[in-house]
Amino acid sequence: MFLDFLKKFLLKRKLKQALSFISDNFSLNKIKTVGLVIDETYFSDKELLLQQLITEGIKKQDITLLLYHDKDKKRDTNFSSFSLKNVSWSGDVANQEIIDFKANNFDLLISYYDVEKVPLVLVTQRSKALFKVGFSTIDKRINHFMIDTTAEQSTIFIQELFKYLRILNKI
Repeated sequence: MFLDFLKKFLLKRKLKQALSFISDNFSLNKIKTVGLVIDETYFSDKELLLQQLITEGIKKQDITLLLYHDKDKKRDTNFSSFSLKNVSWSGDVANQEIIDFKANNFDLLISYYDVEKVPLVLVTQRSKALFKVGFSTIDKRINHFMIDTTAEQSTIFIQELFKYLRILNKI
């Protein structure tokens, strides 16, 4: 318990240092591939979210999903997932699925969590995605575009996201 607190504290400090060197560059290209990071601790309806993305015109094979769990529990083998145990004290990740996810140049990365947790923020911050979208309750330096709603309102989130993506001429 105490070691988890200490680990989170050290990771937050490392993340704070990394966020001071963030650039605001993003791509103006059309969106074809989508990365989706979900905190399954608070939002477990990932199938509904995937269906809404498909309804908006994103192909299912172009969506990559990464799930986060607070506790290391029995996981859904259909999707990549991780927990705090997969992140080292220095902020490095040993899990190959997470390394591949971060290295992928997604056209759009959706950070679907509205409670700031260090492992989720690390994955979002270190992702090589060209355009990052998330909730307004998360640190403003991480995402290029933020939507002011809650994670429970996935329909509103997706509607607002695609409304603004059309305005920005990204789809």
